[in-house]
Amino acid sequence: MSSFDKILVTIDNSTNSLNAVKKAFQLASELGSTLGLVYVIKEEEYMGNIDAGIMPDQALKNAEKKAQILLKNLAEKHPKLQLEKFTPTGNPPKEILSIAENFKATLIVMGTHGRTGVKHLLMGSVAEHVVRNSKIPVMIVPYSS
Repeated sequence: MSSFDKILVTIDNSTNSLNAVKKAFQLASELGSTLGLVYVIKEEEYMGNIDAGIMPDQALKNAEKKAQILLKNLAEKHPKLQLEKFTPTGNPPKEILSIAENFKATLIVMGTHGRTGVKHLLMGSVAEHVVRNSKIPVMIVPYSS
């Protein structure tokens, strides 16, 4: 068993997030690690749109279902790996760090969106926040177009 026996990978349905997932599955396979899959349901995903008749509780159920289906599909592609799935609701960096601690992760793997300049300043960076505040190593899979 390696020192990275519990790997947590973040997923957000972006192409680069899925690249990070591939890297995490590869690492977990090679190292014999348990893999934690985390998809944080962000506030904007469950606020709903009252004008369109989508109430917040229904929007949250839809977002949870979407996250669970994505994690289930990823897990089914790797049936030999020991997996745990997490779909918390809230602030992504805080939820990722909290789950990493509770899961007792020894490595966090995540992708970046490659935002720079004004977009980065306005939107911040989940990966940057996690890297700055994590007590364990974080592997960043760089943006690829």
